[in-house]
Amino acid sequence: MGWLFLKVLLVGVTFLGGLYPLVDFSFSGETRGQKPNFVIILADDMGWGDLGANWAETKDTVNLDKMAAEGMRFVDFHAASSTCSPSRASLLTGRLGLRNGVTHNFAVTSVGGLPLNETTLAEVLQQAGYVTGMIGKWHLGHHGSYHPNFRGFGYYFGIPYSHDMGCTDTPGCNHPPCPACPRGHRPARNLERDCYTDVALPLYENLNIVEQPVNLSGLAQKYAEKATQFIQHASTSGKPFLLYVGLAHMHVPLSRTQLSADPQGQRPYGAGLREMDSLVGQIKDKVDRTAKENTFLWFTGDNGPWAQKCELAGSVGPFTGSWQIHQGGSPAKQTTWEAGHRVPALAYWPGRVPVNVTSTALLSVLDIFPTVVALAGASLPRDRHFDGLDASEVLFGWSQTGHRVLFHPNSGAAGEYGALQTVRLGRYKAFYISGGARACDGDVGPEQHHEPPLIFNLEDDVAEAVPLDRRSAEYQGVVPKVREVLADVLRDIAGDNTSRADYTRDPSVTPCCNPHHVACRCQRTNFSPRQKMSGREGKFQLQML
Repeated sequence: MGWLFLKVLLVGVTFLGGLYPLVDFSFSGETRGQKPNFVIILADDMGWGDLGANWAETKDTVNLDKMAAEGMRFVDFHAASSTCSPSRASLLTGRLGLRNGVTHNFAVTSVGGLPLNETTLAEVLQQAGYVTGMIGKWHLGHHGSYHPNFRGFGYYFGIPYSHDMGCTDTPGCNHPPCPACPRGHRPARNLERDCYTDVALPLYENLNIVEQPVNLSGLAQKYAEKATQFIQHASTSGKPFLLYVGLAHMHVPLSRTQLSADPQGQRPYGAGLREMDSLVGQIKDKVDRTAKENTFLWFTGDNGPWAQKCELAGSVGPFTGSWQIHQGGSPAKQTTWEAGHRVPALAYWPGRVPVNVTSTALLSVLDIFPTVVALAGASLPRDRHFDGLDASEVLFGWSQTGHRVLFHPNSGAAGEYGALQTVRLGRYKAFYISGGARACDGDVGPEQHHEPPLIFNLEDDVAEAVPLDRRSAEYQGVVPKVREVLADVLRDIAGDNTSRADYTRDPSVTPCCNPHHVACRCQRTNFSPRQKMSGREGKFQLQML
């Protein structure tokens, strides 16, 4: 399979024009001495092959491909987990779930969230003088002090969890489909057990619900408008800023907006990719017009495609997880196969990040926290250990060296939540447990424990098709090293300042702007005077809480 790995790299080299051209890394006179701004955009359930710059078969990401050509593209970049909440917790803390306490997803009725003794990236930068804002999906707790306004974000506009966790009047494309919210006193039609019909999906601006149910058809444009307004207002404040954008794309349900605008009838997933690409393009264009030379934009994903959604799931590219497919079940989201956690990643910072670059450094979403903190001239919290590294030297083209080791936790497939059951060591990847995730055909792969572990050589076998022969010298040379690094990290975690998330559930904490209406439905005329004043008909407010 070595030819396939080479093919993937050659696509990138051809598209981007080379690996490391000469670049002038000096600051311009306008930006010298200023703290940089940061825009972090996190896609949802986006496959590695959904980025055209990664996979030539994809034609729907014109703006992202342009960003790749103008910056750095990472081909060995990984989510810290293979599902929503744990991946986002690791992005904002630089720590694995076994340290920060978030090992699986929070629910609509979750009392807790990201533990309050965990320090977020937004809190560190806010203390360093940054204006901070978040647009989009949070999914780290919405009740009380777990709300983003209390976790370092001075401004928030978005949905508190995944947008399939509540009914809407514009349900979009899902597999299987879910019904619209009930109206009046008509009983809910609970057609599928995974559909939410008793409570509508809420949209927040800061602490107030400004729309319930959300109009999914207009959500992408709302996010684009709020993000560009934040950049404009933060730029004119004279302070550096952090903007974190948690996209709804490419999680189901997919909006039908782009489909109705396409008379030729594009498939829903491709239409959704184009809508996402347009949203990202609007944010990048605003950065370019407002603070181009002093703003670092980082685009990546929270995990791989959700295979059980069939044609509404993304492309894994060459990372097909062939061994698992032959066993049955999915090798994508929720699993520790490459398709579950290897994600698209781009870095853009004119004058600092070199252009036309493909980086093969082994990096992770975990690295965003320490890298941004270092570039901001701030300090990491001293009372805990971090799993991410400062990737500045890779970003600036001075190094191709990233992690030697990455640990991939169980994220809802077979095994215990958060357990470090898969180890990446250089070119090798060792599995102690496999199976447990549902595929498009409904099959759930059997849970299998591997002792000694399955080990693949990713340099020769990116499809993870044929494990090394346990009797071979190559296997015998690698397995003791895998055991050693795994024992080391577990020992380190045991002695660290770790947290435990509260996963208690209570229906009373469900976001609801009007409990007297079916599905909590409300219009602006139902809002309290305080909500009206805070919403101001959608006008942007830079509110510091």
